[in-house]
Amino acid sequence: MEFDAATIARFLQGDIEGDPGTSVNTIAKIEEGHPGALSFLANPKYEQYLYTTESSIVLVNRSFVAAGKVKATLIRVEDAYKAFASLLRLVDQARPRKKGIHSTAIIENSSSVGSDVYVGPYAYVGENCKIGDGSSIYPHSFIGDNVKIGNNCTINPGVKIYHDCILGDNCVIHAGSVIGSDGFGFAPQSENEFMKIPQLGNVVIENNVEIGANVAIDRATIGSTIIRKGVKLDNLIQIGHNVEIGENTVMAGQTGIAGSTKVGKNCMFAGQVGIAGHLRIADGVKIGAQSGIHGDIKQENAALLGYPAIEHRDFARSAIVFKQLPEMSRKLRELEKQIELMKKQGQ
Repeated sequence: MEFDAATIARFLQGDIEGDPGTSVNTIAKIEEGHPGALSFLANPKYEQYLYTTESSIVLVNRSFVAAGKVKATLIRVEDAYKAFASLLRLVDQARPRKKGIHSTAIIENSSSVGSDVYVGPYAYVGENCKIGDGSSIYPHSFIGDNVKIGNNCTINPGVKIYHDCILGDNCVIHAGSVIGSDGFGFAPQSENEFMKIPQLGNVVIENNVEIGANVAIDRATIGSTIIRKGVKLDNLIQIGHNVEIGENTVMAGQTGIAGSTKVGKNCMFAGQVGIAGHLRIADGVKIGAQSGIHGDIKQENAALLGYPAIEHRDFARSAIVFKQLPEMSRKLRELEKQIELMKKQGQ
C-alpha cells in the first residue's frame, strides 16, 4: 500500500515541507530509514538521525526547528508521536483479516456466533457461549462454557477464557493469557493444611480493553473481578480475585495486584509494582517501577516511588542520602572513637 505526502498530510492535518508527491510504502525507525519509508521524530535525543536518515518522509512537531539540512520531506503536526500512532492504526486496520470457521475448530451446538467471525484451527468454544460480530478467535484458544465475547474482539493464539467470563466490545487479549483462573483462596486448617475455597465468581472485562501476553486475571470468589473500559495491561501481569481496575488505567509488565484491591481510574503503574490486598487506590495515582504499596492511597493524582512507596520527590531526596550512607557510617564511627578518647582523657 502506497501513500504520498499530500495524502498523509491531509489525514493528519499537517503541513508539508518538501515534495507533496513523495511517496512511501513502509514504516521505519528514523535511525534505520530507507527510501520509501516513513519515520517520525518526537524525542530530541534522536534528532541527529534526521539529518542522515534515508527515509522519504518524516513526521515532526510543528514547533521543531531544524539545526541542519534535511533531505526528507517533512510533515509538521501538533504531536508527531500521536500522529505516527494514528498512521500505524490506519495501516493495521487496512490489513486483510481472516474470516470463517476452520474445519478443525469445535463450536458446541448451544453456542451462537455472530457475523463476520473467524475461529481458527483447533480452537474450542464451549456450551452456551456467545461470540459477537466481527470477533476473531485464533488457533488453540479455549473459550469455556457460558462465556460472552462482544463485537470486534481479538482473542490471540493460546488464550484460555474460563467459564462464565464476560468480555465487552473491541477487546484484545494476547497470546497465552488466562482469564478466569481460580483466585488464590485457601483456608488454613489444622496440622498446617489448607482447604481450597471454591471460586464461584467470574471476570468481567468492559469495552476497549487490551491485555498483553501471559497475563493472569483470577476469577472472583463471589461476584466479579472487574476490568473497566479502556484499561491497558502489559505482558506478565497478575490480577488477583475480586480486584477492580478503574477505567483507562495502564499497567506495565510484571505488576501484581493482590485480591480485593480497588484501583481507581486513569492510574499509571510502571513495571514490577506490587500492591497488597484489600486496598483502595485513588484516581490518577502514578506509581514508579518496583514500588511496593502496603496501604490505601487516598490522595488523587499522587505520584509514589520506592519500597515501601513514598511521595516521589521525597524518594528522590532520600536516594541522595542512601548513596551517602557508607560515608556517613564511617564518619559516625570516627566520632564515636573521638568521644571515647575524650572520655578517657577526662578521667
